[in-house]
Amino acid sequence: MKLDTLPRLIILTAFMLQMGCATLLPTGKSIAESPWKEYSNAKDAFDAITVGKTTEEDLKTLGFDTTSSPNIKVLNYLDIAATVQPIPIQELDPGLQACLRARADCRAYVFEPKRTYTKRIGNFWLDVLEFRRKTHETGWRFRALIVFVNHHVAYKLSSGEPKIDQLQDLINPLGPLQSPASLVTGLVPH
Repeated sequence: MKLDTLPRLIILTAFMLQMGCATLLPTGKSIAESPWKEYSNAKDAFDAITVGKTTEEDLKTLGFDTTSSPNIKVLNYLDIAATVQPIPIQELDPGLQACLRARADCRAYVFEPKRTYTKRIGNFWLDVLEFRRKTHETGWRFRALIVFVNHHVAYKLSSGEPKIDQLQDLINPLGPLQSPASLVTGLVPH
């Protein structure tokens, strides 16, 4: 090692220790694109849907675009029938009953917008050496089922997680030796 590189290495090491190795831990985000930045915005748009009156064009103005929204699931009446199979038909919501009777004139959409952020926190060396890995996840998830019979909403249902704030703390007392299979697979090139 050259003598002039030793001071640079010492300065770099001191800088890394001062700034904290935790900033070197990975972060991530998962966003299912939607017009809503917050859970409450998605919920308000969903609440504006009126069963029996709202059309697909109305949905588009509310942010639920059935033709161009990403991450949308399209269901037919058989998908709906499979979902509600354990419930006697006379106990179903009238909109769902109408859907099952309408058959091909029934279609449904499932919208699942979300914004979640993950950040690894804690000790850099314990994380990298797999002794302890802490992950903090924040954000929100919303799910909307909208059923159409002919050209109007016949049924709607929503669920979700308005405020996600989860901490996962995984401790491996043996570190990388905790799962020896990963050591072997790590040595074999793909």
